[in-house]
Amino acid sequence: MNHRTVLRIALPVMLSNASTPLIGVVDTAIVGRIPDPAYIAAVALGALVFTFVFWGFGFLRMGTTGLTAQALGSGDTEELVAGLGRALLIAAVVGAALVSLQWPIREIAFALLEASDRTEGLARSYFDIRIWAAPATLANYALLGWFIGLGRTDIGLVLQLVLNLVNIALDALFVLGLGLDVRGVALGTLFAEYFAALVGLVIAVRYMRRHGAQLRFGNLLVTERLKRTLAVNRDIMIRSLALIFVFVWFMAQGARYGDVTLAANAVLMQFVSISAYFLDGLAFAAEALVGRALGARDRAGFRAAVRVSTLWAVLVALLVSSVYFIAGPWVVDALTTDPDTRSAARIYLPWAALAPLAGVLAFQLDGIFIGATRSVEMRNAMLFSTAVFVLAWWLLQPWGNHGLWAALYVNYVARTFSLGWYYPALARLD
Repeated sequence: MNHRTVLRIALPVMLSNASTPLIGVVDTAIVGRIPDPAYIAAVALGALVFTFVFWGFGFLRMGTTGLTAQALGSGDTEELVAGLGRALLIAAVVGAALVSLQWPIREIAFALLEASDRTEGLARSYFDIRIWAAPATLANYALLGWFIGLGRTDIGLVLQLVLNLVNIALDALFVLGLGLDVRGVALGTLFAEYFAALVGLVIAVRYMRRHGAQLRFGNLLVTERLKRTLAVNRDIMIRSLALIFVFVWFMAQGARYGDVTLAANAVLMQFVSISAYFLDGLAFAAEALVGRALGARDRAGFRAAVRVSTLWAVLVALLVSSVYFIAGPWVVDALTTDPDTRSAARIYLPWAALAPLAGVLAFQLDGIFIGATRSVEMRNAMLFSTAVFVLAWWLLQPWGNHGLWAALYVNYVARTFSLGWYYPALARLD
């Protein structure tokens, strides 16, 4: 295991992640051409709903990566192909369920989110169209996880760029060309998701043919393998929902300190999100290489994958934190023009700037355990860390928003130590 191998996997992921915010920027810019702020607010509100709906099903990406990497390492070509087939089958079933349950999902989501009647009405129009993309969106998760498990993050980058560029082009056509307002943005995303899924399937089939592999439907329903896939995905879903709870709780409690503090936290959370884009690259490298080493029962390869990917992750975290400390005030000014929000964001900026260093080991351990498909340990560690976060928030309330940020750091530390507790048994390849 060498540095080049790790970077070959990590860099395309970083580039892919860096392109993701472009969708939101372009959507906002295109809808912003309509002289009514309700349209921008509606797209933001609708996109937020889907962020949380689909984030809960991120297990299709993570679980597929680990299982694929292990099948690749063990040389089990049939299981390598069947793993993708099962993931796509789950994506189709869950996606169809989301479409079928769109009414209760929509009503619950908008009951929890506050907006003007006009903005909510537009956001509902956005939701009613985009929800039909659910099967394709989840299929794209499965395909991305499969290609990462193969170590072909370059293909993942291509698929992400296809999705983003087609989405941007269709948004411009539907909104600026055909005047379909928020419906045009939703339609652009809908068609882009299906197009990217189709491209991904074509590439996957060609990969299978090139390696003499063939998808047999009977292999998808092998009881033992299917149970393992469902169990891994179930545990990762619980883990993802616990992580969502932490960030929702963080923003909700920030709102208690007033609009200015809430706005400042929202600005600074962009710093946290951007750092996650970079740290994910090294975590994904750990997933692919650890899974491959475990599949081959290669202890030396496992240790090298952990050591090299973690070294680069720490270096990236140091670099990102340094950039935040140096350029942070200018970034804050670029994200908001409100003087009170700018002032508040500068006060809490050190918390956001140090977040990459506080969370880097948690990210890496997540990647290692995903690659090893140790989903039970991941689930338990996240549930424990979430409970510790809530306790820390309760104890630190006298320190206001500083205490809230400190509680988030406690969550990072709890995630690191709880997964670290399980790590020695994993390192023995038990």
